Amino acid sequence: MRSDRVRLLQTLPHGCGYYRGRTAQNLVLDPSAADLPELYAAALGRGFRRAGGHVYIPHCPGCHACVPCRIPVGTFAPDRSQRRCLARNADLELIPAAPGFTPERHGLYARYLHGRHRGGGMDDASDEDFTRFLTAPWSPTLFLELRKDGRLLGVAVTDVCSTGVSAVYTFFDPEESARGLGTYAVLRQIQFARERGLPHVYLGFWIERHPKMDYKRRFRPLEVLRGGNWETL
Repeated sequence: MRSDRVRLLQTLPHGCGYYRGRTAQNLVLDPSAADLPELYAAALGRGFRRAGGHVYIPHCPGCHACVPCRIPVGTFAPDRSQRRCLARNADLELIPAAPGFTPERHGLYARYLHGRHRGGGMDDASDEDFTRFLTAPWSPTLFLELRKDGRLLGVAVTDVCSTGVSAVYTFFDPEESARGLGTYAVLRQIQFARERGLPHVYLGFWIERHPKMDYKRRFRPLEVLRGGNWETL
C-alpha cells in the first residue's frame, strides 16, 4: 500500500472494547479515498479490518494485544470438534444474499445482542445502527444466511475480496447455542473461500487468553501478523 495513494487518520483516544479501563486508538484509511474498494483488499493483508464504512487497525500506545489473524484456506483442516460441528449443522442451508436491512435480519440481530452481549452498548441497535455497522456503500459484502426449513438462524457478514474473505461479523439465534453456529459460520466461510479459489479467511484480531477472542486459535493453522510478516501461530 503506497503512502501517496491514501491518507491514514488516527482516531482520538476512546474506551477499549476488550479491556475495561484501557484506552484505545485506531489508524483508519481515509474514508473519502476514491479507490477505497481496491485499497481494502490490500489493507486486509496488512492487518486492517472493516467496521461500517471504516477500514482500521488498532494503534494503541503501549498495548499490542490485538494481533491480526487469518486462516490459510489451502492448508486448513478441521479438527474432530469442528467436524462434529459440521455434522451437527448438516441440516442447514447457506444462502449468499445481498447485504442490508430487513426486519427478519434485524430481529435476529437484536435477539443475538440481547442474549449474548447484553450491556455491551449495542443492545438497542436501531435499523440505522444495523446498517451503519454491518454494511458500507462501497464494500464487497455478502450476507451468508444460515436457514433451517426457511427459518433464519444466523447471518455471517462476509466481505469478498481478491485477497480472500473477511469475516466481518456473525450473529445467530441465541436459543440455538447447542449448534455452535459461530464456529459453523467460520467453517462455511472457509468452504466459501475455497470454492472461489480465494487464499485466506481474515478473522480480525486474535487476543491471547482473552475469553472472547482466544477461540480463533482453534482454527489451525492460524497465521498472525507480527512485525509486518505473517507467521504460523
